[in-house]
Amino acid sequence: MRLFALRDYRRLFGAQVIALFGTGLTTVALGLLAYDLAGPDAGMVLGTALTVKMVMYVVIAPLAAAYVDRLPRRTLLVLLDVVRGAVVLALPLVTEVWHIYVLIGLLQAASAAFTPTFQAVIPDIVTDESAYTRALSASQVASTMESLLSPVLAAVALAFMSFDRLFLGTSAGFLLSGLLVLSARVPDARPSAHTRAWDKAAAGIRTFLRTPRLRGVMALNLVVAAAGSIVVVNTVNHVRDRLGGSQSDVAWMLAASGTGTLLAALVLPRVLDRVPARTVMTTGAGVLVAGTTAAVALTAAGAVTWTGTAVIWTGIGIGMALVITPTGAVLRASVARNAVPEAFAAQFSLSHLAWLITYPVAGWLGTSAGFTVAWSVLAVLAGAGAAGALLLWPRHEGRAAVTSPVTPARHPSGNDRSALVEAA
Repeated sequence: MRLFALRDYRRLFGAQVIALFGTGLTTVALGLLAYDLAGPDAGMVLGTALTVKMVMYVVIAPLAAAYVDRLPRRTLLVLLDVVRGAVVLALPLVTEVWHIYVLIGLLQAASAAFTPTFQAVIPDIVTDESAYTRALSASQVASTMESLLSPVLAAVALAFMSFDRLFLGTSAGFLLSGLLVLSARVPDARPSAHTRAWDKAAAGIRTFLRTPRLRGVMALNLVVAAAGSIVVVNTVNHVRDRLGGSQSDVAWMLAASGTGTLLAALVLPRVLDRVPARTVMTTGAGVLVAGTTAAVALTAAGAVTWTGTAVIWTGIGIGMALVITPTGAVLRASVARNAVPEAFAAQFSLSHLAWLITYPVAGWLGTSAGFTVAWSVLAVLAGAGAAGALLLWPRHEGRAAVTSPVTPARHPSGNDRSALVEAA
């Protein structure tokens, strides 16, 4: 494959994969750490920790995009990996719940700066349009493989060791990721279309607000977050307290969701050659609404079973892949090349703003009022997001190219149609 013949891309992709698996192990271990410290209140603790994470992402990602062209990107990426490795190494040492919140805040502040910087590097290394499309697909496959295999690896590891050892693997992963970035040639950022920091930070948000298809993406972010929060926040208590499962069982149930994501991601590249991105993404939203509704019915009827949970979790994984996989290409098709970092940073913040809304619902409301109430609220949010996407993303814009991004004639201004060269 020509893509992996590129030395620098190959090393950066390896760094991404290793860091992703480190993050996946952290997610599993953090849930088990919360259960170890708080027991039945683990959902509230995990929901709070993940809310802290989202606050960092929403605030810091646009600032990172604003200043990234003033810093050497390779040095920045390596330093952020080192910070993440050091913080994760300290997590097994915590003895109080508030320690988790402080360390997660530091960890996610580094991740919030790392992700948009890393995403913005790839177009500068992979300059061929078709190769860049494959790079987007490879990145998504890596993410889905992580969501599938990290819980499986965690389940196997937990058969031989305590969960706190998983943090050691995570820390080593971040450090190895940093070494791979250090070994690659990472070009510094091109000058942005904006000179003032605030203009840079706000430019991506303004583009989302004035572009119909991107307004639809914003609504779809809420659908993904509503359904995903059930899996990420509530799996630990659902499996341990309602199903009577073990630590390994928690990891296997998370792997069920990852399996759905992987299956969908393997099929989607060919589907997207024939079906508009809007159709694929709104179909995914429908799957997620159905998944959250089924979760509510399962717990409301008191018919909680291993099979029923696994089927719903797998369906949620499929729906998330249908929405998330085409998003990067839709973004790139909607902005000028020098505005790509700002667009990715805006999506990074806006998507995590949705999680900032749904994580407390799953964690705090789920602990205080029960899963039926919390999941009902999340199902309503998912339905509202799906309906909003259908209304905000006009059908005539549904064929935004996912294999041949367009370049606007100028930075979007005025009305929506004059801002973009139509991709249909």
